[in-house]
Amino acid sequence: MPFRKNATYSQRPSHAARAAHAKGERMFRNYDTTAIQPKRSPVPAVAALVAVVAVLAVVIYLVASFVTGGFSDSKLLPEGETATIVVSEGEGAQAIGQSLSDARLVGSVSAFTDRVNALNAGSSLKPGTYEIAGGTSVDDIVNMLVAGPKETTFTIPEGSTLKNTADIIENSTGGVVTAADFVKAASDASAYASDYPFLKDAGSKSLEGFLFPKTYAFTSSSTADSLVRAMLDQFGTETAGLDFSYPQSKGLSVYDALKLASIVEKESDADHRATVASVFYNRLAGNMRLQSDATVAYFVGHDPTAADVATPDPYNTYTIDGLTPTPICAPSIESLAAVCSPEETSYLYFYFAKDDSGVMQYYFSETYEQHEATYA
Repeated sequence: MPFRKNATYSQRPSHAARAAHAKGERMFRNYDTTAIQPKRSPVPAVAALVAVVAVLAVVIYLVASFVTGGFSDSKLLPEGETATIVVSEGEGAQAIGQSLSDARLVGSVSAFTDRVNALNAGSSLKPGTYEIAGGTSVDDIVNMLVAGPKETTFTIPEGSTLKNTADIIENSTGGVVTAADFVKAASDASAYASDYPFLKDAGSKSLEGFLFPKTYAFTSSSTADSLVRAMLDQFGTETAGLDFSYPQSKGLSVYDALKLASIVEKESDADHRATVASVFYNRLAGNMRLQSDATVAYFVGHDPTAADVATPDPYNTYTIDGLTPTPICAPSIESLAAVCSPEETSYLYFYFAKDDSGVMQYYFSETYEQHEATYA
């Protein structure tokens, strides 16, 4: 590139040149340069716009999540699947909401608690175990918890044994409470004696006889223990009005009276309980063995044969003196009442059989000879 000398004044500039230069300086000094702006890059403006859009998107997403009750439908439990939620006694909406959120039944804890508050249901949420399907709305979940666990009922017939009762419970609960679990829970009366004083004489024997025959409710939160307690509660309620002074005057405890009532339950019908009870009282008073086929059937599991009757066993009242070690079934309140207030008789024997028309008839006798004649 050729060298270019800087433009300079000549050593002896003319008057006209000096005047022109001075005029130019004055014009430049008076010129407004504030309007002159440097060129800027477009990158910062674009970045700021992107940031604003991103913030707006987040806000819209959060608002939508709040309104719909969850952060993403795809994260919630899908329809066709269920989750088990256990609500403990005294558990509040916040803790329940956490369980529901963990199970993906609601999108957030607040989605649940906000609806609980809006529906004024905070004090009405019931403990229990719930099976909740995916896709259930938050309001429906709240209403479900207010209503409480679903109940089914089952009936224990009068005269049921512990084994009968356990089998009924397993079948009625669909195996939620198994027969084995129930038998285990009812195997030791001493485990419940502190809560139920009427069990004290049963010691560590089973609860046979105390599992009161009645209709009971089962929920998804029921356990073998809770069902045992429900039956013991019922026994206490039903027997509270009974007067056990008569059996006690004969040397029997309340537990003994229960044993006797269980035998009466199996040996009589509705019309002859008090009379049958009198026969057994009379035999006990005369130091005679009870000789009840029902007690033999209890340990052999079927109607006894002659060989069964001759087989020694603690429950064979043909071979033992006095009462059986435990009741042989859960007697009705009527049989218990009959033992508390039996008919006054001198009968020592009885038997029953169907007559020619198929009606069950009872025959009572004071002596063995009369009994033989009647039986023949």
